[in-house]
Amino acid sequence: MASCSGSNRPTGTAEMKLFGAGVCVAGYGQSGGNEILLLLPPPTLQAKETQGLCPERDFKVECGGFSNRPVYSLKHVPDTSLLVTSGPPDSSLQVWQVSAEDSDVIKAVSAIPTENGTGQPWAKIATISAKAPWVLHGSRLNSVQVTEVESRKNVYTAASRNSEELSGLAFLDCNTLLLCCAKGQLCLADLRQPRSPLEAASVPSAPCGERWCMGVGRGPQGSDSSSQPVARLSSGGLLTLTDVRKTSESLASAKCRVPPPGSGAEFLCVSWAPALEGCLAVSGFDGTVHVYDARSWDSSGREAEPVFIHKGHAFGGAGSSGDPPLVTAHTWHPQKPRTLLSAASDGSLHVWDWVQSCGNCGPEAAGGRLYAHPAGCCVSSRVRVTSGGLRSGSRSANAAASPPAEETGTTFSAPACRKLCPPPA
Repeated sequence: MASCSGSNRPTGTAEMKLFGAGVCVAGYGQSGGNEILLLLPPPTLQAKETQGLCPERDFKVECGGFSNRPVYSLKHVPDTSLLVTSGPPDSSLQVWQVSAEDSDVIKAVSAIPTENGTGQPWAKIATISAKAPWVLHGSRLNSVQVTEVESRKNVYTAASRNSEELSGLAFLDCNTLLLCCAKGQLCLADLRQPRSPLEAASVPSAPCGERWCMGVGRGPQGSDSSSQPVARLSSGGLLTLTDVRKTSESLASAKCRVPPPGSGAEFLCVSWAPALEGCLAVSGFDGTVHVYDARSWDSSGREAEPVFIHKGHAFGGAGSSGDPPLVTAHTWHPQKPRTLLSAASDGSLHVWDWVQSCGNCGPEAAGGRLYAHPAGCCVSSRVRVTSGGLRSGSRSANAAASPPAEETGTTFSAPACRKLCPPPA
């Protein structure tokens, strides 16, 4: 999915392909009237094989609605037409119905309140439909719950007196939860043992005062949840890789070459490529998205060289606040290995990829940085939102880590948007 919004600031979760090949986007302005949209990408993005220029170059709005509160998190409930969102001023959730084919409305259908939620940070959320449509949600370690979305019945409540703020959470499987605190601690929970107290494992050699986020990858096909890789990213640019069976130990670590993050590190994002072994992407520091290959990392924590940097958002110019664009969310395409979506604070949405260099493209840059292929280049799709509504973007947004000898990539334009949730696989 994706996120989007008008004069509001973009919000931050990404997922691709929810309904057909749709991308959901949502805004998070404080003044209300935040759009939630289902966008259909250009045919070229939906095609399984690489295509050239296409007459249809715009995202199309399939349906939409409005939220009277900011949307800071947005998730699709698998195997349903429901969306779950969260955002200030409390930790409650809102449930939305993406309407049938004869309607173009995304409508609010219910709310999931939380006990003592007023005044609490907005809830982090994850969804699953293994046994029933469930949502995992919470703003602090002692407020974690699993709720059945349609009946709003409580399935699980965490047993913890620890009030550490959460930065992320995930279902490892239908019984196992992984929680990440803003200070970087990881915590495993088992729905079959609701009375077992939650114990958070600290980050080895973690710098004090930094904020952390988490990304959970997919294990090898046929493996159980214990083999899923976990990456944690700090606001100082430190990346640590962890085995969920030993959350107190770090398997490998590296330092990202990134500037200090803006906006208090609220948009930090790290994600594993679903179809590209060992690759992960990080954003939230500036107007770029960095892609890394972590397969050769060790425990030294030395600086890692990105294999690709998408700089398209950084070329968009300052927004209405006068600040340069900040990437607020990114997500990987579930089927195209090197294709990502990213959104920024200027209301832009880009779809882009990179191509590994070959013998005809000249040598690779030092440190493994890749050039874009002269014939295939970086593919970027741009979306911009303005206070007057959705507008098509007009500026190209191609950028590789180093400029290729010849840039011939395709650029799409798309209606304005801000928050990300990808299309289904």
